[in-house]
Order: sequence, then structure tokens, then C-alpha cells
Amino acid sequence: MARHTSIDVIDENTAEEEEEIPVVETPPQPEEGSNLHTLDSISLDTHPHPPSPSPSHPSLATAADSTPLQPSAPPLNLTPPTVRQTAPQTTLLTVVPQATPTPVPQATRPAVVPRATPTPAHLAMPTTFKLARVPMGASPHHSLAIQRAAHGLPQGWQAGMTSDGRVYYINHIHKTTTWEKPRLQERHIVPVATRTAQPVAVEQDSSLPEGWEERRTGEGRVYYVDHNTQTTSWDHPNSKKEDLLGPMPARWEMKQMADGRLFFVDHNTNSTQWEDPRLTAKNKPTEKMKYSRDYKQKYSNFRFGLPKTKPRAPNILELPIRREHVFEDSFRAVTNVRPLTNFHSRLYVRFAGESGLDYGGLAREWFFLLSHEMFSPYYGLFEYAASDDYTLQISPESGIYNEHHIDYFKFVGRMLGLAIYHQHLLDAFFIRPFYKMILDKPVTLDDMQSVDEELYNSVQYVLENDPEPLCLTFSANKTVFGEVIEEELKEGGAEIAVTESNKREYITLLIKWRFTDRVQKQMDAIKQGISDIFPLRLLKVFDAREVEYLLGGLASIDVEDWKKNTELVGYTQYDQVIVWFWKAVENYDAEMRARLLQFVTGTSKVPMNGFAELQGSNGPRKFCIKRYGSPNSLPRSHTCFNRIDLPPYDSYHKLKEKLKVAVENADVFEGVD
Repeated sequence: MARHTSIDVIDENTAEEEEEIPVVETPPQPEEGSNLHTLDSISLDTHPHPPSPSPSHPSLATAADSTPLQPSAPPLNLTPPTVRQTAPQTTLLTVVPQATPTPVPQATRPAVVPRATPTPAHLAMPTTFKLARVPMGASPHHSLAIQRAAHGLPQGWQAGMTSDGRVYYINHIHKTTTWEKPRLQERHIVPVATRTAQPVAVEQDSSLPEGWEERRTGEGRVYYVDHNTQTTSWDHPNSKKEDLLGPMPARWEMKQMADGRLFFVDHNTNSTQWEDPRLTAKNKPTEKMKYSRDYKQKYSNFRFGLPKTKPRAPNILELPIRREHVFEDSFRAVTNVRPLTNFHSRLYVRFAGESGLDYGGLAREWFFLLSHEMFSPYYGLFEYAASDDYTLQISPESGIYNEHHIDYFKFVGRMLGLAIYHQHLLDAFFIRPFYKMILDKPVTLDDMQSVDEELYNSVQYVLENDPEPLCLTFSANKTVFGEVIEEELKEGGAEIAVTESNKREYITLLIKWRFTDRVQKQMDAIKQGISDIFPLRLLKVFDAREVEYLLGGLASIDVEDWKKNTELVGYTQYDQVIVWFWKAVENYDAEMRARLLQFVTGTSKVPMNGFAELQGSNGPRKFCIKRYGSPNSLPRSHTCFNRIDLPPYDSYHKLKEKLKVAVENADVFEGVD
């Protein structure tokens, strides 16, 4: 005989009281052979809720599904209930059990998780339900456990328990079950105005566009209805801001999961991904030097051949430096080092008036600051190449500006050697002939093209045509303080005309004069300075391009490589703060990225083989982001460990602003150590 279980409708004013359910007494045992589970109920609000954009959990199934729920929640062996109304405020639920199955010992009976049974379409769902569903015969211990599990459930959810004491959860809104307890607050994207609860009438906003209407949910939250497209939105139609990254690529769509995490759908390939396609399209990996076996073997042999620290040498080479006099103090400190083997000890830079300890970060910062001073054209040692104001070349007239220029070029050579020996980078790039001269390799006509395009075109014309109509001689002109001075390319060259038969000799001498002869003394001093650190012959295993990357690293920053070689402490790659951080980096220009990298690591350059080779206090150390501080504090950096302490900011714009303040004011606040 079928049993009837009545469900009392709870008044909405007592819903909060019902949520804290006291320990209930053990209900009477069901009759033998009965398959009845008591359907106590949960509080269910029926006002409009936005739908979850994510697909259903694979372990969930709807009540209409006829197949068993796999793998975690098999269906309850019950037929759909019939409902009859006995009073205006009371709903009776009749549960008809199926045939009694063959008895199974309780110890071996599998856990059965009932699925939410759908309400017939022609009947309204009860207004409120209790939060806990306690099975008949449950012990007081189990009753207390399920009531605790029901505490704090979102609206529309109910906790239940299987016969073996395992707690499960029912979502009566979506007619699904799950073993995992849902979060207290479910985030949704778009409200759905088609649910049973009626919206609350509100005074209409006169600024709404035509066809829009303002409504309010039962909880009082405002949403907007666009009758033109029959869609709804939480956002005011006039407050939508343009995305900083611009529109999505063709046939791409951005969606949001129930927990607020964004993902992206590519309808071109029917695939999804977490990465914003606008970021990857805008920042494709930049071309960098391949870490080939040949170069790896070269570099390994080079490091092995470098002189080692002498047994009785000091452990550190201390360099006291004043920031405001970094060039003068560095020149004095490095020039006076005796014996030269002390250069092989670990560098320990101590900035005057600062308490920072140097575990590698201050030394990197020293090289960075000194690069800006040492190679500045202001001192007359170097000048910008004719083609741009970025690459540098030795100034042929350095002796006019500084009578001790040879001593300074020897100091420059020592700094180049120290940078290579201690694996630091200089914030400067030179013309390609500069590196070839260090390696004693000949400079060719092709090298001239990237340095002086106008001179290259003139020489190319002479090479391809008869030069006699041009009336050229074996001489060249230079300008010193506005005065044009003629120099002979060889003895008596001013009297020797360039002809078809000797034009190749003329071109060879012109290239040699342009890049080598005029700066030979300065280059000899640089090479002598490098030799004070390690034998120059060791460097000759590399070509000019490899030496350029050894000294200056990569000029461009590959953001994808940066992400790939970043460690996270206290965060995961899916945390919103980390997503915002990389979004800010993607939106930065090249200069700001370099400044951020310098703020954290002490250098604005990346090693020739990418971020995987960033150097720390005791060898390679990856870029690190650590969770630290409050949302109102500024980020801090630890250059010795390539680490930035990033507080858990609550908005993208706040993170970007705090990061900008920290990077641009690193010298005036205690944010770097």
C-alpha cells in the first residue's frame, strides 16, 4: 500500500529560521519491503536567475535521463511522484514505490543517490523547501552530519544522504545531483526573465535606449531587458565600456563559467581554450636565437675554459658605489682592483646609504645603471650610428673630448669582460662591426648596410658602375666640429683616381677606414680590458651575433616565453590576479615591459635563450610572482631572487595602477631589495 508523505509549506518570513535546523529525532522505520525515502524539502527561490554558461558537470544527470547517472550518482529507483493539492497552502506528495527488490545485506548494498524529480509542467513548484533530506532510519549522528552539510547551501540546493552515510547535493533548479558541495554564491552572467517569479515593478530610467526596460529581481537586484533582441543583462546598456583589447577575432566567442572564470570558444575549429585569442594574436613569440647543439657546446666549452677563483682569493669583490656618481665611482673601483684575479670573486655591490644586501640583484642593477652612463654620447666615448639613435659605435674623436679616453676604454673592456664572466647583461647594443673587431674578424660591405645606408648605397653604385665619371680619389672626408677634413685611405691617395681596375681596392680601404682604422687605439684598449678578466681567445669560438647576445641579451621580450618560465607562489595560473597581471603585461608597450622586468630582476634584457636562463643569486632562477601584502599596498620586488610580491588586488585597473606606481618610483620607496 502506498504511503503518503506530506510536505509543509514554510512561510517565507521563517525561511532563515528553517535554515538552522536543530538535531531531529530519529524518524520511524519504514515498513518492511518499502522503498520509500522521505522527501523533506529545501528552501527554493523562484525569482529569475541567470543561466550558467558552462556545460553540466559530467557526473550530473537530469531527471528526464533514463540511463543510470555515471559515475557518481545513480538514479533513485522511484517513479515520478504525483501531486495533489489538499489546501491552498499545503501540497501533498504521493510517492509510489516500485516492486520490492530482492533483499540485499546492508553492508553490500551500493550507495544510491536519488536524482531530483521534475515537477509536472502543469503544476507550480512549492515555494519553499527544507535544506536537508534525511533518509528514514538515519541515526542521530547521520542526521547531525547531513544538517551540517546543508548549512550555507545556495538557494535551490538541498543536501541528502545515501544509505551508507555519504552526503550528496541536489540542485532543484537544474534538476541535477553532485557529490561536491556547491559554493555559497553562484555567479551568473545573464538573468533569465522567463522563470516563474514575477519581476518587481520599478520606476523606469529615462536614459535607457529605445526598447529597453529596467526590472528588479525578487532579491532587489536590478537587471535590464532588451525587447529588441529579447535578451537580458545585469549591466546598464549605457555603461558598457569598450574592451581594451578590441573586438574578438572572427568566429570567436567569450563565455563565463558559473564560478566567474572566462573561457573562449573557437567556432572555426570547434575548440575551447583559457587563453584570450586577442592576446596570443597580438603577441606572437618573437624570433630569438635558437639554442642549437652547436651553440650549447660552444658555451659549455667557453664556461669550462674560464679561469677559476684562486684558493686564497677573497670570496667577494666589494664595490662601494654612489648612485649619483655611478660612472666615476665604478671607474675608480674597477681600475684599482689588484690583483686582477680578484675579478673572478663574486661581485658584491654596496650602494651608499642603502641597506640592501647583494645576492646578485644589486650587481645586475649596477650593470644596468652603469650601461646608461658609460655608453652615453654625453661623455664622448661613444656615438650613435648613422642609421639610428639606438645602436652605438666608438667615437673616432673621443680623444678630443677626454684626454684620458684610452684609460676609460680599458675600463669599458673590463666591464664587458665582467658582464660575460659573471653572466650579467649590459643595457646597450653596438653596431655589428664592433663585435667583429673584438673577434678580429674582417668587416664586410654587408656590415656597412645596417650602419650607414647612405654610404652603402654610394659604394654599391661604384661597385656596379664605372666610377671614373665621379672623379673619386683614394681619400675620404670627415666632419669635426663642423669642419670637413680630408683623410687619405693610403699614402698619396688624394692624387690617385678611382678607376674600374682599382675600385675594389678603394672599397676595401674605405670600409677599413670607416670601421677600423679611425678607432683602432680605442678598440685595442677595450680588448686589453677584456683580457684582464679572461683570455680573449676563449671568446673567439663565437661569431659576432652570438657575442652580441652574450653581452646584451634579447632586445625584444617574448611574453609567452615569460609566462612559460614563471613560478607562482600562493597563486595559480587561473587566479584572477594572475590573469590581470599578464593582461597588463600584454597591453604594455616595449619600454614599459622592459621597465617592469628591470624592476623585478635588475635588468631590462632577457638572456639570449629566453627567460629560462634568467640568473639569480646562485645560478639560473626563474621569474617568480608571490602572493603577499594587502590590496591597498604596492608590489615589492626582490631582484636577487627575480621575485615580485603581488598583493591580491580586487580589480584590473587597481593592479595596473599600483604596478605602474611601483615601477616608476622604485628609487624613492622601499619597494626593491
